[in-house]
Amino acid sequence: MKMLHYEHRNERLLPRRQFLGRLAVHALFVIGVGLASLLAGMAGYHWLEGLSWIDSFLNAAMILGGMGPVAPLQTPAGKLFAGLYALYSGMVLLVMVGVLLAPVVHRLLHRFHLDVAEDSDQDRDEGASPQSEPTKTTPMAG
Repeated sequence: MKMLHYEHRNERLLPRRQFLGRLAVHALFVIGVGLASLLAGMAGYHWLEGLSWIDSFLNAAMILGGMGPVAPLQTPAGKLFAGLYALYSGMVLLVMVGVLLAPVVHRLLHRFHLDVAEDSDQDRDEGASPQSEPTKTTPMAG
């Protein structure tokens, strides 16, 4: 699998079309992780707790979304699964949000860095000193 390449701070900002493609790749990854996690939760609730598939979906979706279980748990195996799935789901939710936000944050930081670098290059080219001009003050009326 080809690794995602993020542009270095000295490279140009990625064109919008390619940036949207990067966002799409990240979104597909997040959807895949979310679906796999949801299916694993549904299977656990169905086989360990004996819930119907629709109730298993509801419980898995609620826990994966950070809300909490809906159906009361009856079996020790179901309770153990629900606890472990809740811990897993909390971490996966954070990872999914991070993966979705990573390209946007990178682009913002990259754009900021380019703006700062361009400003310092212009200052150097113009021979400006790093010190700012003194500000003029007006006497206070009083």
